[in-house]
Amino acid sequence: MASQQMREMTMKAGLGYCSLLVLLLTTDVLGQRARPRPKPPTTRKPSPPVPKRPSPSTPKKELEPQEPTDFPPPILGPPSSFADCPRECFCPPSYPNALYCENRNLRKVPIIPFRTHYLYLQNNYIDSVSADSFNNATDLKWINLGNNRVRSIDKQVFEKLPNLLYLYMERNQLKEVPSDLPTSLEQLRLSRNQISKVAPGAFSKMEHLVLLDLHHNKISDSNLGKNVFKDLKNLIQLNLAHNILRKMPPNIPNSIFQLFLDRNNIEDIPENYFKDFSNLAFVRLNYNQLSDKGLPKMVFNVSTLLDLHLAHNQLSTVPLFNGHLEHLHLNNNNIESKLQRPAGTFLIYQYQYTLSLSVSKVGGHISNSSCVWKFKYK
Repeated sequence: MASQQMREMTMKAGLGYCSLLVLLLTTDVLGQRARPRPKPPTTRKPSPPVPKRPSPSTPKKELEPQEPTDFPPPILGPPSSFADCPRECFCPPSYPNALYCENRNLRKVPIIPFRTHYLYLQNNYIDSVSADSFNNATDLKWINLGNNRVRSIDKQVFEKLPNLLYLYMERNQLKEVPSDLPTSLEQLRLSRNQISKVAPGAFSKMEHLVLLDLHHNKISDSNLGKNVFKDLKNLIQLNLAHNILRKMPPNIPNSIFQLFLDRNNIEDIPENYFKDFSNLAFVRLNYNQLSDKGLPKMVFNVSTLLDLHLAHNQLSTVPLFNGHLEHLHLNNNNIESKLQRPAGTFLIYQYQYTLSLSVSKVGGHISNSSCVWKFKYK
């Protein structure tokens, strides 16, 4: 009896132990979190680099078109009553001798009607003028090819135009003065090109030319021939401003009325340079390298001279000038004189006149700001 009770107690103890073990195992399993299953590696493409935006202060540089496809298409003109009027141009019925082809995105010279006297081709993309460009219009009097991209001109193109009076080719890419220009020309405008070569006979026999504009080019003393202007016997205005001259241009015709030489590197003027100029009235020599040493004492003793510009040079004294001078510009020099009275600066003062003398950036008793003095003499 006692042994049977003993066995029952042992069995109960074993069952209790097993229940406790099962409970502990269940608690341990339920208390653990399920670990996430690892994902397969992704083959993600790298994103392209973001282009760096230009700084607002840095303007975007426009690239010049290199291929014909970069040019905009030509713009057609309005319908015309003239059968020979080029589609890209305008032929006004009230003015049959004029042909307007400007601002049309043209890349070459169109076929010009024979009746044309006045031809307007400015503001296009024309890069060359071929030998046959004007074969059909030999009575042209006026050609405007300004603001194009002309680099080359075939020889004898303009020689076939014996009545041409005005040729405007400013703002192109010419590197030399066109050859075989007609002797009939009265005005030749070649400013803002890349001209560095002026052939010795470039203006030969052009005695009708009154205006020659060569400013904003690359003309130096070495490529400006000694007698290049010799035949221009009726030249009134010569503009050589904004080139790279170090000397005054030689053999200027004595018919000259206006001489513009601003923004060169001219250091001195020969003593008798203006002596034979019987019509000279306007001289502009601003922005050069002129000093007192480079100006002979009587160089501006020209009775016809009315307006003399010597601003932005290296002068330290007021140069002597003729009493007929009306305007003298000396601002932005190194003038230090007190200039209490200008009598010593006049060579001749026989007539009553008004002289306007503007001086700035000077020392002594003169203010640094620009001022205008007026003197009257009898």
